Amino acid sequence: MTGTTTEPSPPAPPPTPEDTDGPAVPGARRRRTSWRVLLVFAVLAGALVFLLVEGLGSSLNYFDTVDQAFAHRATLGTTTFRLEGTVDAGTIRSTATGTDFDISQGTHVVHVANTGSPPQLFQADIPVVVVGHFTSSTSSDFVSNSILVKHSATYIEQNPSRVRAKNGTVR
Repeated sequence: MTGTTTEPSPPAPPPTPEDTDGPAVPGARRRRTSWRVLLVFAVLAGALVFLLVEGLGSSLNYFDTVDQAFAHRATLGTTTFRLEGTVDAGTIRSTATGTDFDISQGTHVVHVANTGSPPQLFQADIPVVVVGHFTSSTSSDFVSNSILVKHSATYIEQNPSRVRAKNGTVR
């Protein structure tokens, strides 16, 4: 009787560098992963710095005065920005969509067509900031959708009946 013996097959040889996807260096995969993590953090840090610079840069330029807007009106074109000037007496007119008025600074005058209701403190001869845009890069007509009224610290002294105390009563 011939006997057949089953011998276990020899173990497979260890993989060679050609058989693997990368170098056969212990910890190589960990190093590759740490570089990816560092790259992600660098991109996130760059994005955060960009947002801070852009946010702070735009907040520092709160508004253009009428003179500044006229000086670089061609550059502004029809982009939205904030414009500051003093409301000219006798120019406030109510319209079906809001209020039209003129603001000026020095010799420059801008005609503002505002949509919506002006704030309660809106009146002639006070500084205001309007948010909107010129109708063209050569026009002095400004289309606005918001009016911000500026007033001095002496406002309470001059208009005590308009200022409410914290408890809701008129001073």
